[in-house]
Amino acid sequence: MKIYHSIKEFTGKEKSSIITIGTFDGVHIGHQEIIKKLVKQSSDADNNSVILTFFPHPRMVLQQGTDLKLLTTLPEKIALLEKTGLNNLVIEPFTKEFSRLTAIDFVKNILIKRLKLKKLVIGYDHHFGRNREGNFKQLEEYGSLYGFKVEEIPAQDIKNISVSSTKIRQALLDGDIQKANNFLGYEYLLTGKVVHGKGLGNKHNYPTINIDIAESYKLIPKPGVYIVKSTINNQNLFGIMNIGFRPTVNGKHETIEVHLLDFNADLYGETISISIAHRLRDEQKFDSLEELFAQIKQDEKSARTLIESSEISFRKKKF
Repeated sequence: MKIYHSIKEFTGKEKSSIITIGTFDGVHIGHQEIIKKLVKQSSDADNNSVILTFFPHPRMVLQQGTDLKLLTTLPEKIALLEKTGLNNLVIEPFTKEFSRLTAIDFVKNILIKRLKLKKLVIGYDHHFGRNREGNFKQLEEYGSLYGFKVEEIPAQDIKNISVSSTKIRQALLDGDIQKANNFLGYEYLLTGKVVHGKGLGNKHNYPTINIDIAESYKLIPKPGVYIVKSTINNQNLFGIMNIGFRPTVNGKHETIEVHLLDFNADLYGETISISIAHRLRDEQKFDSLEELFAQIKQDEKSARTLIESSEISFRKKKF
């Protein structure tokens, strides 16, 4: 997959392009369906498959003061899209100036002139251009005028619930990791650098790694204890993760701590990804460290039982 960090950088002009547009936050199963059709149709027609996406997220630019949290950081989104078979990813820096492009200017000067549009594949209820004035009907009219096709993909449903990044965000904030993962089609990821913590776990024979996520816009799930998995040095490892404020030791800010089962090595400074599969319980305040670590021991026992009974299984990526 070729990555372009602006529309002006795009060099795939020797072929026409089949394009889809959007923020693709989370690259969830609805996004995957659109991308699957895009990639197949492009391959069949010997065209470029192109995703045009934006960073920062348009709402972060247009709604000053918004506290929008995203399902994927930009590196995570790129890594997920690389698994789809996509030819070209164009990441346009989103600005207020760019947002003022009219629908017709966007189609003529960006999609046709810059990206060599032959066909546009879009999701249900897609809008674009200044004030979101462009819609599917308008795109069909432009297609007739300028010689490109438009295909709209219907909303993807799970048990009659429309999949959306917004609903996945809410599921994570509610602690419903199973619903979020079903909508994503993979386990929700947290990616960050391993940093030094207080060392309490080492003193009680429960060494933990503390994960620092640099991107402040990344959505962190509801505080609590989770069963997780990570791949380190080509080794698949399970673990238990606590997200929260460590009330037992009067913590002042939220931390992410992971105890990897049957693993103890120096990972400080390394960047790792954690896949979240199951929520065990809420974060609790205990009367003593002894009570806290007794509960952690019970959490580990519960996690091992669930993993060994195959009740916790990490799905293979669909793409």
